[in-house]
Amino acid sequence: MTDLSRLARRLPLVLWLTVVWILLWGTLDLGTLVFGVLVAVLITALFPPPPVFTNIVVRPVSLVQLIGYLAWDLVVSTLRVSWQALRHRGDTRAGIVAVTLLTDSDHLTAMIANGISLAPGKFVLQVDREHAICYVYVLGMRPGEDASVRREVLALEARVVRAVGSAQEVALVDRHKKLRKAGS
Repeated sequence: MTDLSRLARRLPLVLWLTVVWILLWGTLDLGTLVFGVLVAVLITALFPPPPVFTNIVVRPVSLVQLIGYLAWDLVVSTLRVSWQALRHRGDTRAGIVAVTLLTDSDHLTAMIANGISLAPGKFVLQVDREHAICYVYVLGMRPGEDASVRREVLALEARVVRAVGSAQEVALVDRHKKLRKAGS
């Protein structure tokens, strides 16, 4: 790999470290900026980050749709949890649902778990990597809502996969969607 391509790969990290340097010093002037860049270059030269290989393919339209969905879910979940807090006053039911994911990518699993845990009322308690199972805690869950929670998590997984998954993973979630429609 050429020095130019290595520098281009490190540029976002150098920029981020420079911003952190400026924020730490609390002032933006030429000296702080120059020394921030020098320190960032020195750090990335002495401690180069290890290469990370992923099969992530960013699809901008699907990514914007995913972000919109997560923002909407944040609002709806906040309202739902607020309503339960006012209505039940500490006597809210909860449950844990095991959801078997379709994909086995660590990066996608982390994104899905973070997407679930982003909004109030749900979060991932544990991920069983060997069996691709997410254990999701759900506040305000009524008896018999297990299937609904599984559908929501799998729908989020499909959105994440369509936004950043490989072509094979997109095909996998599309096949699952077709099978689910045929079975219902």
